[in-house]
Amino acid sequence: MGTVNSAQNSNNGSRDWSAVTSIPLSEEGSGPDSGQSIGALVRDATTHLSTLVRAEVELAKTELAGEVKKGLKGSVFFILALAVLGFSTFFLFFTLAEGLAQLGLWRWAAFGIVFLFMLLVAGVFAFLGYRRVRKIRAPKRTIESLKDAKQITHRREETSA
Repeated sequence: MGTVNSAQNSNNGSRDWSAVTSIPLSEEGSGPDSGQSIGALVRDATTHLSTLVRAEVELAKTELAGEVKKGLKGSVFFILALAVLGFSTFFLFFTLAEGLAQLGLWRWAAFGIVFLFMLLVAGVFAFLGYRRVRKIRAPKRTIESLKDAKQITHRREETSA
């Protein structure tokens, strides 16, 4: 077991799990003829299993961290795409107003109609948001639970005093 322990501990006493490259299946002096007790064999097996689990957890952390970084980098491009889309809607409304002007409306009237349409759409979205927010309720069960806990603690303080 000396090889596992020496790989686990670095010079300053902290653990360095990246140094564990493999777990030995047997050590020098172990085996059926070594005369080790069952307790020592169980201890060794537990240590090896613990090292294996820690190494697997460290591997999972490393892999997940890499995947999360990739996901974050990819999401930046989605955010940029949404920003460009948001700014490009100005040109959509400008084009719509110019199209109305080409149909024979005065230019100022065409832009006024598009502006009123934009206000109407914004109003609909605001109304939908208001309806969603209005449905939010206070956490009644939590409040009741806290009131009950307060009453219980006051009763215990009164009885102990």
